[in-house]
Amino acid sequence: MENDDLTVRVLIEIRDGIGQTNERLDQMGDDLNERIDGTNQRIAGTNERIDGTNERIAGTNQRLTEMEIRLATEVTAVAGHVQDLVRAGRHRRAERTELRERVERVERDIELLKKGVG
Repeated sequence: MENDDLTVRVLIEIRDGIGQTNERLDQMGDDLNERIDGTNQRIAGTNERIDGTNERIAGTNQRLTEMEIRLATEVTAVAGHVQDLVRAGRHRRAERTELRERVERVERDIELLKKGVG
């Protein structure tokens, strides 16, 4: 009978050990679940910050696009003004050339008149 008592005692110890192991696993599971929940909350917060950053980036991109359009418009206007100035400069140069030629003709005519009178 002694063997039976020993077997029963070993089985009882195994059962008790399994019960303690199950309790520890339950506690670890609860701790693990809490840690996972905390991690999920931090991830959710990170996602919110990323969403906010993405919105700010989209706004910045929109402003950059608008600024590029305004800049291109102004560059086009400046190019038109430069062309106008170049044309005006050529026109004035031509006027000066014509004026110089007239002055030279008048001076020649004056010299001829002086020679004819003198």
